[in-house]
Amino acid sequence: MLTHKQLELLDFIQKRMARDGVPPSFDEMKDALDLRSKSGIHRLITALEERGFIRRLAHRARALEIVKLPESMERAVEAERGLQTQPGFNPTVIPGSRIDPPRGAMEVSAAALEIPMMGRIAAGVPIEAIAEVAHNVTVPGSMLAGRGEHYALEIKGDSMIEAGINDGDIVVIRSQSTAENGDIVVALIEDHEATLKRYHRRGGMIALEAANPAYETRLLREDQVKVQGRLVGLIRSY
Repeated sequence: MLTHKQLELLDFIQKRMARDGVPPSFDEMKDALDLRSKSGIHRLITALEERGFIRRLAHRARALEIVKLPESMERAVEAERGLQTQPGFNPTVIPGSRIDPPRGAMEVSAAALEIPMMGRIAAGVPIEAIAEVAHNVTVPGSMLAGRGEHYALEIKGDSMIEAGINDGDIVVIRSQSTAENGDIVVALIEDHEATLKRYHRRGGMIALEAANPAYETRLLREDQVKVQGRLVGLIRSY
């Protein structure tokens, strides 16, 4: 049986992964559970791992995978997705798929769609802005966040590894010019540098926050930053 805090953390991780395609940062988990330090999050994650609900991915700093959910939470997830309860249902399967894909595989169904691959983007020191389509990639239609234009980018760098985004991964981006605090966005800096970072508004300033302690948060004037899109999915590169 899980404690209230363990259930609360597991629910937060599941909902954030369903929304963003990547786990939340330890700071976000700490804030969501109103804990004073990240050590409490470490203890909760260890307890969930020991009970078989989550798995920490090897060689990927703080990257998490949900293995199973408690029955009550699983039923809530199924109801939200409009699915009927089935024996062996795995709530971590890409929404809309009918069978469990092999671990690490991307489900491609009849609802799969092609979106443009716009090149590479830095998860590290910003690089020149993306300018043209390189080719198309196929992604599950369920990965696309509602209406609107979407595109894909290949990640270069390691500044987002604690959000589960690694060098060489493909991220799926929904085109939009606004963001909420905590969103992982494509940010265009002074019209010529593009980077993938977590977005926070602080008064009239914009903080672009890495998910790797080796990189400092960049604090820029609002007029120096343009949001180009929000992360809605990730395709792992192995």
